Amino acid sequence: MLDRFNRNITYLRVSVTDRCNFRCTYCMPAKGSPYKEHKDILRFEEIVEVIKTGVDLGINKVRFTGGEPLVRKGFIELVRQVAAIEEITDIGLTTNGVLLPKYAKELKEAGLHRVNISLDTLDAEKFRKITRVGELQDVLNGIQAAKNADLLPIKINFVRMKGFNDMDEVAVRQFCKENDLKLRFIRQMNLSKGEFYEVEGGDGGVCSRCNRLRLTADGKLVPCLFSDFGFSVREMGIKEAFYKALNKKPLEGKQANNHAFYNIGG
Repeated sequence: MLDRFNRNITYLRVSVTDRCNFRCTYCMPAKGSPYKEHKDILRFEEIVEVIKTGVDLGINKVRFTGGEPLVRKGFIELVRQVAAIEEITDIGLTTNGVLLPKYAKELKEAGLHRVNISLDTLDAEKFRKITRVGELQDVLNGIQAAKNADLLPIKINFVRMKGFNDMDEVAVRQFCKENDLKLRFIRQMNLSKGEFYEVEGGDGGVCSRCNRLRLTADGKLVPCLFSDFGFSVREMGIKEAFYKALNKKPLEGKQANNHAFYNIGG
């Protein structure tokens, strides 16, 4: 599936919920955000149909995001259904890790391949300030659970917050080296101001080779993180929404005011 700039689009990021059990300062307001009503959120069978249509058009990689995907009831069954699609060769999950001790083994058995886990510091007090409600040890336990379940490679997402966690990079680097974790540095971005950067240690932020589209929890196919275009799979049909999103994918992102990181998955 080629876009207007001859980029081959093979990757779909799927936000399964706009809800999260953290309130990270760079992602969500302190008091949370107005959640979408249950009727507005795509059912699992709808998500599977979107992915199957995407496969017909050339999608072979899926990453589940949120919010926090693991807070959505029945999520493991969605993973199982997507894993049953033969053409999908890579299934990933971006998570804060807190619920992995409970679900990692089942996720692996359902067909999940690997996880990305957020970890912006190894200082417990600073971690609580960043997440507002989280406990560092819960995430460390989640990382261990992912290792035990063989959800590999485990990638650690470290968001750089200038003047706040710069000094934490050394400790996190050492932790990742000792535990065979792949570390990615992500500079804090601003959707409305159009501030985005290349991900150090990853593929994100390099517009010239971007191969992804995004599906929001309420069923809009979005061509770019930094774009206000969104095409409803319910209103216009799945295939038409794919074509619209593909044709509106920009050469590079500009800015976005219609969504936030907590409901589109970063």
